[in-house]
Amino acid sequence: MSKEILIINSNGPLTGEVEISGAKNSALPILAACVLGTEEIILDGVPELKDVEIMVDVLKHLGSEVEYIGKNSLRIDSSGINTCETPYELMDKMRASFVVMGPLLSRFHKAYTRAPGGCNIGSRPIDLHLKGFNALGADTRINDDEIAIEANEGLIGDEIYLDFPSVGATQNIIMAATLAEGETVIENAAKEPEIVDLASFLSKMGAKIKGAGTSTITITGVEKLTGTRHTIIPDRVEAATYMLAAAMTRGDVKITNVIGSHIRPVIAKLIEIGADIEEIEEEDIIFVKASNRLKATNIQTLPYPGFPTDVQAQFMALLTLSDGESRIQETVFENRFMHVEELSKMGAAIATSGNRATIAGVEKLHGASVKATDLRAGAALVMAGLVAEGETRVSEIYHIDRGYSNLVDKLTKLGADIKRVTVD
Repeated sequence: MSKEILIINSNGPLTGEVEISGAKNSALPILAACVLGTEEIILDGVPELKDVEIMVDVLKHLGSEVEYIGKNSLRIDSSGINTCETPYELMDKMRASFVVMGPLLSRFHKAYTRAPGGCNIGSRPIDLHLKGFNALGADTRINDDEIAIEANEGLIGDEIYLDFPSVGATQNIIMAATLAEGETVIENAAKEPEIVDLASFLSKMGAKIKGAGTSTITITGVEKLTGTRHTIIPDRVEAATYMLAAAMTRGDVKITNVIGSHIRPVIAKLIEIGADIEEIEEEDIIFVKASNRLKATNIQTLPYPGFPTDVQAQFMALLTLSDGESRIQETVFENRFMHVEELSKMGAAIATSGNRATIAGVEKLHGASVKATDLRAGAALVMAGLVAEGETRVSEIYHIDRGYSNLVDKLTKLGADIKRVTVD
């Protein structure tokens, strides 16, 4: 059976300009939120990603009309939704599709699905989502992996405290609460920019939401949501990845459509280890330049606004060539060091103990055949391939396709020697 792989050879520093696409982690819940609208919605800045394709398929299955009206713009009309069941084959491909449950429950008072799939990076239970739905008056039944959520009397606002500031649960509960009767208060809510973007979108549709971006979000239910036009925020993880790739290759790259305040911890760490960063905030531009070997550092991943777990693997790849010994503590997901074994095949010196990794900087990496064990691990291996001596072959690249739009084209324009090929 044939499969696609990436073949990468070192080709010197990355130079030039790259434009960041719309945020995957913002586009997916906003697409799900279109279920709540009873009029036409237009979304701009929608990234070209496998996960977006799956979410579009989910909407179409539910009965929404979805069509592209430009390369990165979608027209969605959900007035004709005729089912509240998300098929297993779609839910199994992407756990983010679970965020349609909140909108379905809010508008139709029922939602049915299976337990979600996605990257195997650790335990990401849906219990916080269900806790929120139950607090709003829904009844949840789980048989094996089948999930049925119903609120025959409608949803009623309540106070909900999240044991952990889960992004997905915060999004799902916000959407469920938009049409609920009365006021809903979410305590210990996630603060990510993608939460703010979702709230902004919903507010344009007529929702009443206060506090998005803080730990306390208040939603006052309305009778219905209408249509609007909205532009997805830039992808902060994609931006961080290109910044790190520029630094790792000792390149000089101009990054456009990037909001620096969304990736402040990454910028701070790059400056700390010796990279030159220049921001032009009013134009959403960041310049990254590195001409010397970078220094070691210590990193601890945390929920936003801390250092993002979604950038941990890429930063680890960069630190494999740093001067000195670095340490990384992963506090968000317990199974997010799967890239360590693959980087070690390329000559990296990394030791792990539980959720801690120690990286001893080496002089060089060498090409190898490696596999992307998850989305961000895949990006880390691509970065390593950009500087490794000899040929690097990255397989299982469907993971990478889930989160990076036009990766090969963008890197090629920056001078990288990277090809996507089909092999037996």
